[in-house]
Amino acid sequence: MSKLRVAGIGFTAVAALALSACSSNDTPSAGGSSSAPAPSSSMSAPMSSAASGDGVTTNADVFGPACSQLPQGSSPGSLDSMGPQPVASAASTNPLLTKLVAAVKATNLVDTLNSQQAITVFAPADPAFAALGDAKFNELAGKPAELAPILQYHVVGKRYDAKGLESAKTLESLNTAGGPLKIEGSGENMTVNGAKILCGNIPTKNATVFVIDKVMTPGTNKN
Repeated sequence: MSKLRVAGIGFTAVAALALSACSSNDTPSAGGSSSAPAPSSSMSAPMSSAASGDGVTTNADVFGPACSQLPQGSSPGSLDSMGPQPVASAASTNPLLTKLVAAVKATNLVDTLNSQQAITVFAPADPAFAALGDAKFNELAGKPAELAPILQYHVVGKRYDAKGLESAKTLESLNTAGGPLKIEGSGENMTVNGAKILCGNIPTKNATVFVIDKVMTPGTNKN
């Protein structure tokens, strides 16, 4: 897949470590982006990775302390609601990712991310932006090209579930120059470049999502 297409993986990033963060008052509603495709009509969760080995997960595979914060049943942002939708559309209703979604919308990357076929997304949760300032975020939001390397570093061009990540140990992100992503530990003790998984194995139509507690910085694991 083209790295340029996945620069759209802004879904993860705009968390540029030293980048900024949307504050709660400048975060657009997590609800909708006019560019996001309509949710799939399918009501069933994807086939379990345990059987397929392709990184696709089901609601039963989800784990992590922050998963309890997701809406229940079929409410927007719930596992049942997100599963049939492409990843950017699904993220737009996830209450853990409102700041990230605002960043994706600001850089017009919704369609690009939704069009990917099978990816893994490491998505910084809202608290990961707490130490970041609004000014820097607004500056970078106006320069999408400068965000691309950071965004790409949070996306892997292959779909993995937690067991797959644990087995792989080292992954190459779409930002190959940024260095490898190192997986350590397992289950709720798993980390990605030191970032803890708050809610993992979240199924969406075209991606498996891992909400993490930090914004990862390209170049930190080159050696």
